[in-house]
Amino acid sequence: MVAGVRLLERDGLDALSARNVAAEAGTSTMAVYTHFGGMTKLVDAIAVDVFVRFTAVLTEVPHTDDPVADFLAMGLAYHRFALANPQRYQLMFGTAAPASLTRFRADLTVTGSATSRSELAESFGALRDGVRRMIAAGRIRPDDELAVAGRLWSVNHGAVLLEMAGFFGHEGHGLTQILGPLIIDTLVGMGDERAAATQSLASVVTAQPADA
Repeated sequence: MVAGVRLLERDGLDALSARNVAAEAGTSTMAVYTHFGGMTKLVDAIAVDVFVRFTAVLTEVPHTDDPVADFLAMGLAYHRFALANPQRYQLMFGTAAPASLTRFRADLTVTGSATSRSELAESFGALRDGVRRMIAAGRIRPDDELAVAGRLWSVNHGAVLLEMAGFFGHEGHGLTQILGPLIIDTLVGMGDERAAATQSLASVVTAQPADA
């Protein structure tokens, strides 16, 4: 599986084939089938590993007494992971992900999760928990938390994909000029006070390491 992840990061989704993985690992294609039962199961194993790492990044953000700041900190962690691991991110959420993975995707507004696979669902659970905390604190209006989570995810995901494609340059403009102001506008539209939302964002930016 390590060889598959390495191949994914270096050459992208299209490079994930039994022959390429075997060559990367210095073994035969038969070994891929012996150990994983085929490429579908290998890709599935890689996806689980990627989701576990992604979920850890989101859930390791500590809770404070400011749920909006915590949500913004989680969004920053999301953004950082996606930009540092573009191929892994595309495997999880891209439109070109293998059919073996896209078949697990679900209508989160109906099911309460973005996937029918429990081991892939925890990352959305972290987002949903962040929304629940903001609603409970009265920072945003009490709309359907699943729909709110989906809206906020859409904001982050869209900005991330455009930044990956190079439309916002490579000097951090995607975060400082696009995503940061956009998420503040969105939270204000959902009921937060602009001054409070701006203060929450400022506290998150101040708390980030200098090399983040």
